[in-house]
Amino acid sequence: MVTESIEALSQRAREAMEQRNWEKARQYYLQALGLKSDSPEVHQGLATVCFQLRDLPSAAYHFKEVTRLDPLRAGAYINLGAVYNLLGQLDDAIPVLRRGIQLDAHRPEGHYNLALVYRRKGQNDHAIQAYRDALRANPRMTDAHLNIANLYAEKEQYRLAIAHYKRTLELRPNWEKAKNGLAEAEAALAAQDQPAQLAPMNAPPKAPEPAPAGPGAADRHVDPNVHGVLLSTLHKAALESESHNRHFLKVIEAEIEPAIKDLSSYLLHPGSSASDLDHCVQKFENAVQSMRSAQRNLQSSIERLRTIGDKLFQS
Repeated sequence: MVTESIEALSQRAREAMEQRNWEKARQYYLQALGLKSDSPEVHQGLATVCFQLRDLPSAAYHFKEVTRLDPLRAGAYINLGAVYNLLGQLDDAIPVLRRGIQLDAHRPEGHYNLALVYRRKGQNDHAIQAYRDALRANPRMTDAHLNIANLYAEKEQYRLAIAHYKRTLELRPNWEKAKNGLAEAEAALAAQDQPAQLAPMNAPPKAPEPAPAGPGAADRHVDPNVHGVLLSTLHKAALESESHNRHFLKVIEAEIEPAIKDLSSYLLHPGSSASDLDHCVQKFENAVQSMRSAQRNLQSSIERLRTIGDKLFQS
């Protein structure tokens, strides 16, 4: 009986793969491997077939053999990292995927699979960065848009989430997951921006109204010798409140207004990169967070001023 060549066996294997006869393809590749055990092409084919058969340990073994025999093949590292992720070998997956990205940074699947691993490890900031890298390589990668939108929603950065949900639906209309995510993010943003929870952005919180005079209020007399400590504390609290008020207005002028201007400019004249929109929205989110922090400090100082004043006039 004449033994078939590696080329003939590999061709038979590829034909079986086209017919989705994975087990038959594996048998042909195993025969070819028996003739030449150091062929990266045969190991690549076997890895692919084993993956389709859900024999993940074998797929990992053969992809690893490809990286050993052909250490500059970026796709083999990326595929190996993806299989490691499915096997739960997350710490093994990260360096392998990074090596694949190092060899070919323009392959979006490398960044995407790295993001999946970081997501499973709970390192969401790293996952977001990896998804952004994937979108730089392929701005039309719908799964990356959806996944990064979900992460932004979890971080309560709803404007960024909404932008990516909308982009997902532009690329894949009527995708239920994206439609549901968008609806939830828009509802959460609306609740977050309720006037009862947040004062208008263009004005600091109102100072407290004077307390109504109680019985005998007209007869009260503030004596510096008696109330000296309270008067000193009240003075410091007033200065602190004034400082917080100036800081609040400065944030509005120096951060909120430029962020709104940049975002409006982008929306009127969109750039070609998803990262440009991310940058504008992130700048606005950061500005809003700064404003809220300044507002909380101002409200806290006003409450302290009110409390000290009450103590003074009740003493």
